[in-house]
Amino acid sequence: MAAFLDYYALSFNPFDKQCIKEKDGFKSSDFKQMTSRLEYLKNVRGIGVFTSRPGMGKTFSLRCFAKSLVPNKDHMEYICLSTVSVAEFYRELCEILGVSLRGGKPGRFKAIQEQIEYLYREKRQPLILAVDEAQFLNTAILNDIRMLMNYGYDSLNCFTLILCGESHLNSTLRKPVHEALRQRITVHYDFTGLSDTEVPEYVRHKISIAGGAPSIITEAAMASVNSLSQGNPRIIDNIMTDALTIGAQKDRSVIDPDVILSAVNNQNLG
Repeated sequence: MAAFLDYYALSFNPFDKQCIKEKDGFKSSDFKQMTSRLEYLKNVRGIGVFTSRPGMGKTFSLRCFAKSLVPNKDHMEYICLSTVSVAEFYRELCEILGVSLRGGKPGRFKAIQEQIEYLYREKRQPLILAVDEAQFLNTAILNDIRMLMNYGYDSLNCFTLILCGESHLNSTLRKPVHEALRQRITVHYDFTGLSDTEVPEYVRHKISIAGGAPSIITEAAMASVNSLSQGNPRIIDNIMTDALTIGAQKDRSVIDPDVILSAVNNQNLG
């Protein structure tokens, strides 16, 4: 157990993502914007693209959305990509949909389309497919995804596709080769990060859910966290975890700017 927990009267490290339940997450403007778009997308079906710098909270927002779905009504599948080939992508998609791997790419493509249509027409549970780290999708896979969306002479959306990735996914989609796919995008949101007012709210919220007192960090220290993190939740979490550790080691009952600076230097962020 981290030594700072007892020192600052915390029941757990509130800046460790593994300790935070979906219901206790901070509902930032980015979170609300993505959630509202996901709810709309679920109803109309189509493609949603969500992008940001690393650590901004896309995956957490997606996880909360998944938790909100009704098991007997909504059918969501999740793929987190590393660099993959077309064959690997088809294999993973076949596995999560429970369809045969036989028949090579043409057979798999047909089986996937039929299973998606079955979920939509027969089971009344339209597929919601979330692809995380979508910046790794290559041109061939993106082209096949566009073809997968083609039902009823392109008159019907049978499933929802959510593409989450880093900001350069936008540059990929802007290429002329992806014009047809880009036209199919129903909603798009690029995370802006926590605002100047949200950063202190975020820090205090996290301290509070772990049973700590908001007064353990000064306003000046909070301003330092804001300026050094650029509104990135993951960077804030890393700074605050180190700050709590260093503060306890230095017997500082209150986290001040000096402790924050030490934490930042410890992570070579300065």
